[in-house]
Amino acid sequence: MLKDTGERVIPEKMDITNELLIEHLARYHFSVPHIYGRALDFATGVGYGAHVIAKKCKHELDEIIGVDIDPNVIQYAKANYYHPISDFRLADVTEPTLPDQLGTFDVILSFETIEHIKDEEQFMENIYQLLKPGGTLILSTPFGEGKGIPCGSPFHVHQMTENEFVSMFDQFPKKKFFYQKGALIEPKEGSQMDHKPIGIVIAYK
Repeated sequence: MLKDTGERVIPEKMDITNELLIEHLARYHFSVPHIYGRALDFATGVGYGAHVIAKKCKHELDEIIGVDIDPNVIQYAKANYYHPISDFRLADVTEPTLPDQLGTFDVILSFETIEHIKDEEQFMENIYQLLKPGGTLILSTPFGEGKGIPCGSPFHVHQMTENEFVSMFDQFPKKKFFYQKGALIEPKEGSQMDHKPIGIVIAYK
């Protein structure tokens, strides 16, 4: 079975039909062509996504660091997803000193995180400071009724509208937007999806 603790999927026994797990893994595999240098998995959860990146991109990566605020999932990640170029650290993604603690990165991944964050401005400021000039951010979030409006998930502060999501990346000079539904990810332009539950951005600093 799989335990879902605040949308952190903890595999007790890997279930290949679990749609939440498939959806999460799809985003990491989608990111593989964009990975190089030093990478950060921002709110890594139990670490299986960072492990996918370490395994698939070992020739392109110098290292990947996964951070999370939950000591239990960091302990799980260290115990279950060791790789020579990966490291898992306990950290708050909204801690203002985080850029000083971690340094800068060529690529930052942040999947299904921002909807959990009350201090979105500090979260985005940290990402911008952690990202090297010319670096790549890949971030996802579910769409919903909008900022300040309660949503169905007890773990989410709110869920942004598509327009609110797009506006979060105005400081990035170049970006591409995608929709995700299950394992399928397709560009916003020309999308044939009738329902677009999740947005993904690739933004370049």
